[in-house]
Amino acid sequence: AAWEFGDPPKTDPSTEHDGRLGVLLLHGLMGRASHWASTARWLSERHRAVALDQRGHGRSDKPAQAAFTREAYVDDAEAALEQLGLAPAVLIGHAMGALTAWQLAAKRPDLVRGVIICDMRASALGAASQREWSDWFKSWPVPFATLADVRKWFGEDDPWVERPNAARGEFYAEVMHECEDGWRPVFVPDQMLRSRETWVYDAHWEELTQVQCPTLVVRGLDGELGRAEAQEMVRVLPRGEYAEVSDAGHLVHYDQPEEWRGAIEPFLDAVRTG
Repeated sequence: AAWEFGDPPKTDPSTEHDGRLGVLLLHGLMGRASHWASTARWLSERHRAVALDQRGHGRSDKPAQAAFTREAYVDDAEAALEQLGLAPAVLIGHAMGALTAWQLAAKRPDLVRGVIICDMRASALGAASQREWSDWFKSWPVPFATLADVRKWFGEDDPWVERPNAARGEFYAEVMHECEDGWRPVFVPDQMLRSRETWVYDAHWEELTQVQCPTLVVRGLDGELGRAEAQEMVRVLPRGEYAEVSDAGHLVHYDQPEEWRGAIEPFLDAVRTG
């Protein structure tokens, strides 16, 4: 499922962009296209912005036997660019979506004009990280009685929360839907773990070296991507740049939307006019 923000092209999208830069927004694990709404609103003033509900997420289908490999996610993004006539486009990815973005840029440089990597590590995270995530899913007090309970648990009560974070609560409220017994996630937690296990055991530095287009690495000051690793990612990227958003955690675009815009808009302008 793809969400297009703003007016569609006035002409056949497969032949021209109506003078606008094509932008494909790729959410992270458990996310959905609507998480990009605030970003897409200002993007759509000057660019053609499309956000994708990736497989297993949001409104996309969730068949039990679906493939959740890296290749599948990359192929989906590739198909979206081609079918929607967005290419060559800028890919903006958060977390897992950022990995998809740089893997697609390495695979199909003809489709990608630029990449923005938001708070995603290139190093392997390992088995312990996967076990922690499995245990974390089991700790969720589902079903939640109300959306207010969702916001409170993920924003305050979740053991993973170091200090109250209202933006985090809103982020997770966005991925819940009302069922007969209360509020549950729109995704299947086991499918999220299957998606995650296809990349957490491996490092992804080699693919970064193959990204030939301009690439901006953005980290939240309190996010999951440390400064040293982010700067090393910039170093190995052929055309890497670095930006940092203060007072932001992993959910950079949710925590500090204005600062996020200030970090990425100059890069987009440079790609568009370059």
